[in-house]
Amino acid sequence: MAVKRLEIDEIIKLIKARKTFEATSIDGSFSIKINRYLPYCCTAIHDGSNLRTDLRKKIALDEYSRWYEEDPYTGAFIASMPITLVGHDSRFEYDLNRSPENAIYKEAWGNNVWKTPLTVKEIHASKLKHSNYYKVTHALVNKLEEIFGGCVIYDVHSYNHERWDRKVPLFNIGTENVDTKKYGGVIEHWKNELSQIEIDGVENTTAINDVFQGKGYNLEYITTNFKNTLVLATEVKKVYCNELTGAAYPKIVKALQENLKHAIVNNANFFSRDNTNWKHDSAAMLLDRKLDPAILTVDKGMSRLIRGFELLGYVNPINNISEQKKFFSNRYTEIPNFKYSPIRINAYELKQELSRLPVQNISDVSIRNMYEAVVNSYFDKIDLLTTLDTPKFLYNSLRYFGRPSKIDIQNAQYILHLPSIPGEPKRVPTLGVEQAMISFKEGLASYGFKSKIATSNKVIAKVMVLNAKKTIVFRPDAKFTRGEINALVEHEIGVHMVTTMNAADQNLRLFKMGLPVNTMTQEGLAVLSEYLSGNMSIKRLKKLAHRVIIVDMMCNGANFKECFQFLHNNYVVDPNEAYAIVTRVFRGGGFTKDHLYLSGFVQILRFWEKGHSLDPLLVGKTSLEFYSTIEEMIERDLLNAPKYITQSFVNPKAENNSEIYEYIFSGLK
Repeated sequence: MAVKRLEIDEIIKLIKARKTFEATSIDGSFSIKINRYLPYCCTAIHDGSNLRTDLRKKIALDEYSRWYEEDPYTGAFIASMPITLVGHDSRFEYDLNRSPENAIYKEAWGNNVWKTPLTVKEIHASKLKHSNYYKVTHALVNKLEEIFGGCVIYDVHSYNHERWDRKVPLFNIGTENVDTKKYGGVIEHWKNELSQIEIDGVENTTAINDVFQGKGYNLEYITTNFKNTLVLATEVKKVYCNELTGAAYPKIVKALQENLKHAIVNNANFFSRDNTNWKHDSAAMLLDRKLDPAILTVDKGMSRLIRGFELLGYVNPINNISEQKKFFSNRYTEIPNFKYSPIRINAYELKQELSRLPVQNISDVSIRNMYEAVVNSYFDKIDLLTTLDTPKFLYNSLRYFGRPSKIDIQNAQYILHLPSIPGEPKRVPTLGVEQAMISFKEGLASYGFKSKIATSNKVIAKVMVLNAKKTIVFRPDAKFTRGEINALVEHEIGVHMVTTMNAADQNLRLFKMGLPVNTMTQEGLAVLSEYLSGNMSIKRLKKLAHRVIIVDMMCNGANFKECFQFLHNNYVVDPNEAYAIVTRVFRGGGFTKDHLYLSGFVQILRFWEKGHSLDPLLVGKTSLEFYSTIEEMIERDLLNAPKYITQSFVNPKAENNSEIYEYIFSGLK
């Protein structure tokens, strides 16, 4: 999206009128973004490296020498924030962090800057840019003080560390020209926020007035002219790029951007409590509260591309029932030969189209990371689908869903060694699909849902929710105990249908498409709902454990027949049940998804036990990995809070289970 160019007077007029806008100055020297008026803003005055055409032939320094002393990527570090000022010109044309009379270098860091002296006209043109920046800065800070009674400015810079012969900090806060008596608590809070940042492979020490003391003109100008504004001049060590070549390390750039976003809003919230009239408990209220158009563009494009992409619709064999009859008639000796519906997807074209989505245009780093992860996950799912019924399918399934870890296997073995639970009947009457459908209709009615209920020979599970079609599908020959029906109503309607309906209530379609490997979170929630509704059984737990063991056996080379016989003979699993478990794992060529039910349950159970609300995870097909981003988006009104909440989460009846389950679950790792 092109940002409009405005005259300085136009920018100032918009600020005085409290308008939100994004613009670049008419000469391209800096950009300003005001998405929302808040008691803080961020500056990156040395982010740029532009040089006027008429000065390029006069500059004595080559491009690398100029880059070396500039602050690349500092603009990216603050891009998520709602109010930003970013300089685009090289500091060697004029330095915004020096006073007007000293803004143009003759010599810098021991080197002559110009081959020939600049003319009066050339100097005037550069000083005018310097003046214009500060006119806008003045208008902005003045407006923020007028609205909020005070504000805090995050003045972000970077510095080269290779030249130092001692250990230097990752973050340095310069406070020499700041009223430390008045703002000492805020400065200490800012230092603590920065010191908590963790980046893989980077040591974090945070210091005050170590390598720099905060003597820049940006801080000086604002502090001199505004008595209720704090400027936190903050230097970031250039660990995010190679100082010798200029090559960036994108992973570290992104990590700094995300961590600085959270550090800034937390500190701005802390500052605002005592220094402004802004009164909100949540730091997320200090971020944008309207959807970035770039998010909508990506979301709409992704939804269009993957419309109708239902992985399970293709992976379930179409001849499952006939193959089961053959397998049973030949006394479990002939491995089933499953057939699948033709795939109507052009994998190459779909990947190309997904890669063209302008995800990089999403300014908020947390939301951008989430969309990037979803795009990458669809690359993996496309590979999985296009290798259906080939030896590569298992490899791609392992890439996406993984395989059981040692802890998963230990948990499964722990469950399988458990004795029967006193009070749980070993033999109970079974009911057919008709009775199950009645219970499901009642369950739907209790939430006010309208959903199709159908039967299909193509499903392996006794019952499943097809999210794209908002349909509940039963296997025609399925048999259930009353307890199983109750648990499945909680599982399929209480979670899967709830998240399907909540996803349909969102402006963003992302949560209908699903976050990466949402199986673990969604199935974890669903099994937890079985427990909290009072419908847990040792038989159910052992089924989850059997899935883990069979996935592991398959990954270790066991075939269908060996896995079936292991379940049937070693664990005395009913032949129909054993067949269903093994078929789920071997479909497509090796579908490792089923081991995630148990690990997902343990993960969600522990999360719930710590007192976290599960509501944010119900907005759609979510993943626990992105919990904080989802929670933040709800607080910012970018997502609707879930309209429907799983009833067992609101009114748990775990006491209806045997007391021994609490003890059993305490033993899960």
